[in-house]
Amino acid sequence: MIQRTLVLIKPDGVQRGLIGEVIKRFEQKGLKIIGLKMVCIDKEFAAKHYTEDIAMRRGENVRKQSIDYITEGPIVAMVLEGVDVINVVRIITGDTEPSKALPGTIRGDFTHHSFHYANGKEMSVKNMIHASANAEEAEKEIMLWFSINEVYDYKKADEIFHYGK
Repeated sequence: MIQRTLVLIKPDGVQRGLIGEVIKRFEQKGLKIIGLKMVCIDKEFAAKHYTEDIAMRRGENVRKQSIDYITEGPIVAMVLEGVDVINVVRIITGDTEPSKALPGTIRGDFTHHSFHYANGKEMSVKNMIHASANAEEAEKEIMLWFSINEVYDYKKADEIFHYGK
């Protein structure tokens, strides 16, 4: 099934110059980028991304720290499309807790913080990237981050077939 998902390269990924490396991994996997932009967001917008649901699941302090983290600097937001893309992207990004992310994943290769460390410093864990958790979340997040005019439908080279030529 063809799906769409939202991916955010968080401020630490942008600041460390890893935008190209992250995009490369998704493109090498064959995923299609159908929306892409760099933005700086304010705390009001961040609160729409990190909804009250997060506060109920993880606590209001984690929500506040996440909002502070994602507003530290520019973010690269992208919409990816592909077969079972939500699951594929989550595998490529690795475990949400960087210290548990496997080598070969984005977080496993480029991050190392743990929840324990972040809690001790009273900060959000620096995990470099966000990927929608499921189809419902992906749909809501894409609509929040992108207007309809910022998402493009096109054929990749491997989708174009020339018969009889």
